[in-house]
Amino acid sequence: MAVRATVSRFPIDVDAQEASGLPWGLTVTPFAAKDENGIGPAYGSNGHLLPRCENCYAYFNTYCELDQWAWSCSLCGTLNGLPSDAIARYSNPQSIPEMSSSFIDLELPLDGSEEEMTQARPVYVAAIDISSSEEFLELTKSALLAALEALSPGALFGLVTFSHKIGLYDVQGPIPVVKNVFIPPDAEGSLSLELEDVMPLLQFLAPVETCKDRIAAALETLRPITSWERSSGAAQGLDSVLMGGRGFGTAMEALFNYLGSEFGNTFALARVFAFLSGPPDYGRGQLDTSRYGEQYASKRVDADRALLPEQTPFYKDLATIAVQSGVCVDLFAVTNEYTDLASLKFLSIESGGSLFLYSSTDDSTLPQDMFRMLNRPYAFNCVLRLRTSTEFKPGNSFGHFFPDPQYENLQHIICCDSYATYAYDFDFADNTGFSRHSGEQPVVQIAFQYTVVVPPEGLSNSEMSSSSRGKHTLQRRLRIRTMQFGTARNINEIYDSVDHEVVLSLLVHKVILASLEDGVREGRALLHDWLVILTAQYNDAFNLVQYKNGNKSMSSQIDITFSQCPQLEPLPRLVFALLRNPLLRFHEEGVHPDYRIYLQCLFSVLDPSSLHCGIYPALMSYSTPDTLAYPRHSLSRAALITSGSPIFFLDAYTTLIVFYSSTADPSIPFPPPQDCLLRKTINKVKQERSITPKLMFIRGGQDDATTFENYLIEEQDVDGNGFASASFVSFLDDISQRVTEYMK
Repeated sequence: MAVRATVSRFPIDVDAQEASGLPWGLTVTPFAAKDENGIGPAYGSNGHLLPRCENCYAYFNTYCELDQWAWSCSLCGTLNGLPSDAIARYSNPQSIPEMSSSFIDLELPLDGSEEEMTQARPVYVAAIDISSSEEFLELTKSALLAALEALSPGALFGLVTFSHKIGLYDVQGPIPVVKNVFIPPDAEGSLSLELEDVMPLLQFLAPVETCKDRIAAALETLRPITSWERSSGAAQGLDSVLMGGRGFGTAMEALFNYLGSEFGNTFALARVFAFLSGPPDYGRGQLDTSRYGEQYASKRVDADRALLPEQTPFYKDLATIAVQSGVCVDLFAVTNEYTDLASLKFLSIESGGSLFLYSSTDDSTLPQDMFRMLNRPYAFNCVLRLRTSTEFKPGNSFGHFFPDPQYENLQHIICCDSYATYAYDFDFADNTGFSRHSGEQPVVQIAFQYTVVVPPEGLSNSEMSSSSRGKHTLQRRLRIRTMQFGTARNINEIYDSVDHEVVLSLLVHKVILASLEDGVREGRALLHDWLVILTAQYNDAFNLVQYKNGNKSMSSQIDITFSQCPQLEPLPRLVFALLRNPLLRFHEEGVHPDYRIYLQCLFSVLDPSSLHCGIYPALMSYSTPDTLAYPRHSLSRAALITSGSPIFFLDAYTTLIVFYSSTADPSIPFPPPQDCLLRKTINKVKQERSITPKLMFIRGGQDDATTFENYLIEEQDVDGNGFASASFVSFLDDISQRVTEYMK
C-alpha cells in the first residue's frame, strides 16, 4: 500500500492551510505490494482479533500507547480495555505483526463452509460486437487468444456475441454450438427468453484447461453480421428493417442477470470483457450520436460542456446491476467514430474495470493490453476506509469506486489491481487545528479489506488432475497502514515539504470534476486561477514583493518560478502542460470527446509519478545507445539543440519515442541494438506500465518527426482561444500580470 501526501508537514490550522494556497490531501494505491519506500507489510493471521477503538473504530497500531490491561487510540485518544485473549497475545510482542509494523496485512476467517470457499473458480466472459468489420474481429480474436494464455488453470470462460441478437456459445462439445435470441429494436423492449433458458450457465461457462482449443476454434467461426442477416432477422418477427444492429445495452443487461444468478455459488468474481466497434444503436441503452457534430456552431452550445455528461442514466444504472451481480466490466472500444464513452464509462469505472480506446485496428495494442491486464494480481470485493485523528477529516474522495450508501468515507471496489490509485483531500474539523504545544501528531489510518483467489498449492500443472485444478480457494485479508505526520510551524515548512506530483494528482481530479460539472472552460479557469493565487501567496509569504507608496511594486519583481522553493518549482510547468493536454484542450482544437473521456478515466486511476509522466513527459538524452547524457530535459527545441546529444528518448506514458537528431553520426546504429542501455531502459519502462505504450523510432531529417515535435510544447504558439495558445514564456508573463492584479 503506497501512500503519498501533498505535504509531509501538515498545516497547523485553517489559516495556515489557506495561506499556503496548496491542496491538502493524499493518494493511496491500496493493493501495491510495497509502500512508497519499497517496504512490504508485516504479514500475519487472525485479523479478526485485532483490537478496535470503541469510539472511532480505528484499529490498534504501533502509535497506540499500550499498558498491561488497556490501550489508548492514536487517532481519538480513547482509552480501550484489552480482552483477555489480546492480553495473552501481546505478552510476546515480537511475533505480533501489529506490534512490529505500522503496515500490516492479516488473513481473516471467511464466512461459509469449506465447500463454498473452494467454489472460487475465476469466471471470464468475452462479449464481442459482431456488428463490426473483419479487421475488428481479427484483432479481438488475437486479444482473446492472448488472454487464454494468461488465464490460470481452473478458470471458466464464456463466449457471447451481440448485434441485433445475442449469441451464446457452447464450446464444451466436439463442435462449437451457438444459440441465438433476438433483441427487440425499441429502447423499452425486453428479451423474449432469459439467457438461462437459452443455455444453462454451467453449459455456457467452459473450463479453460480442458476447452482451450475448442474456445480458439469457436473464435475462428466469428464473422461480422451482414445487412442481409439483419433484414432476415426482421422477417422473423421484428417489425422494421433494422438500420443499426448493435444491441449492446440489452446484451449487457441480460448477461449481468445471467451471471448474477450464480454469484457467490459458482464464482466470487466474474470479469466481462466487452469489445465494442461503435456506438450502441439498437435495443435498450441505444445512444444518440448525432449530438456530436457541427450543430454546436450554429446553436451556440458549448460542445465542451454538452459532450462530457452522460446522455442517459441507463449505463450508470446498469453498472449498479453489474456490481450487485459480482461482475467487473472491462470495456475495449476499437473505433474512430463517436461512441459516447461519456455514457458508457460507468460500466467500467463503477465496477472496478478498465476503459480502453483504440482509434484503429492497424497499430492497436489490444492483445498486449489483455495479456498484461490478466497476468497481474488483483483483489476483489474490496472495501477501502480512511480514518483520521480528530482535528481533521477526509473531504472529497476520488477514484474508480462506488461510495457506501450508509457509511461515510467508505468505498467499495469490485476489482482492484496493484496500479489502481485513489485520492482524498482533507478539511479541518473546526477552527482550532492542531495543537502547537501537544506532542501528539496528526494520524491517518487506511484500512483495505479484500479477497484474493489462491490457486492450489504444492501441485504443479502437470500433477493436477482436472478435479483438483478447480479447487481454488478464496482468502479474505485486511491490510492496514497507519501513518503519523508532522505539523509545520510556518508556511516555509509547508512549502519545503511539498510533493509536487501528489499536488498534480489532486489538481487533475479537481479539474476533471469541474469539467464534468461545468465544462472544460471552467476546468481550465479553475486551474489557471489556482496557480495565480498560489504564486501570489508564495510571494507574500517570502516577502518578495515590496511596498512603494502604499502599493505593491511592479510585476517585474514577482517571482513566478518559485526560485526560493525547489519543491514548488515544477508546478508552473505542470500546470502549463495540463492546460495543453487534450484533457483540457477545447473541442474546436480538434479534441475528440471520446478521447477526452478515455484520458479522464486513465488519469484518474494513475499513481502520482505515472500521472506526472502522462501530463509532462520525461525527455532524456543519450550520447550513444549505451551512454546516458542527461536524465531530464525540458520539452523544448532549445533543450534539444543546446544538449548536443544525438539520441533522445521521450516517455509520454502511453507513447514512447526514440528520436535520432538529424545531425547524429551515421555510424550510430538505428534503431538502437537490443542489448544496449537505451533498449534496457525502454524494456523496463514497458514492463512496469499498467498499459502497453506504443514504441516509435524516428530519424530526424528522414522520417516525419511531427509526432515527436508535438510533445515539445514549451515553445509552441498555436491559434485558438484561451491559455493554451501561449508558449511557456508568454504563459509565465500572463501569470505574472494576473498575480500583480490579484495582489493590488
